[in-house]
Amino acid sequence: MTSTTKTIVITGGTDGMGRALAATYLDRGDTVVVIGRDAAKAATLPRAHFIPADLSLVSENRRVVQEINDRYPVVDALVLCARYFRSSRFVTTEGFEGVFALDYLSRFQLSHGLTAPKVIVNVSGPGVPMGRIHWNDLMLERGYDGVAAQMQAGRANDLLAVAYAARQPAGRTRYVLINPGPVATSFAGQYDPATAAHVAALKKHGRPVHEGIKPIIAPIDAPPTAPLSAFMRFDPINLNGPDFDPGAATRLHDLTHRLLHPQGELTS
Repeated sequence: MTSTTKTIVITGGTDGMGRALAATYLDRGDTVVVIGRDAAKAATLPRAHFIPADLSLVSENRRVVQEINDRYPVVDALVLCARYFRSSRFVTTEGFEGVFALDYLSRFQLSHGLTAPKVIVNVSGPGVPMGRIHWNDLMLERGYDGVAAQMQAGRANDLLAVAYAARQPAGRTRYVLINPGPVATSFAGQYDPATAAHVAALKKHGRPVHEGIKPIIAPIDAPPTAPLSAFMRFDPINLNGPDFDPGAATRLHDLTHRLLHPQGELTS
């Protein structure tokens, strides 16, 4: 192992862009930790360190955080790719709406839980002029819509990044939001017919995966100097807009802590 070898942790690393990223860094000789549910898919990346987990569960994220911190004290990059679309509302065994749990709560726990990763690359949806936080109905119990759930998770990740960057010691961890644009990836999920047709069109016309991962690779290889940055592919996104409002970020951060720690237990 040389001094230039990296340790890369990738959620959703058994499929789509996550898998392509894992293969890229394995080919470079880096240590790659892949977190996912499918051991058979992980077996196609035989040199990866596979951690099986259902990241829609808070308890599983806590276990994963502990394992990574124990086994990999230095993480060069945490790459958050795991997502799963649901046309029909699903509630986890812990009582959280499924898209919110996987696409946001897991990313919150991993971001704040790992010990000082050098860069966190959150592959979400910055720069999309859609979606909002449903402050009075975060679990979308009233009138669930799959696209609305996905868009809410995207906005929540924007605010996660703002709150995270505001709480870190200067120069410790860079937080990068990446929208890779349309990519012909797997689009894991449970789709109604209309949404499935839209996804099929994206797969047909999106960039190939090897092109889609290039904007994700860039900040892993050369983290930005700013504590927080966001990109639509390679183009910087203005962080002064309402999607990145510091007040809303603090509100969501505090609310998320209450959701994750309903008994008010102490956290690090």
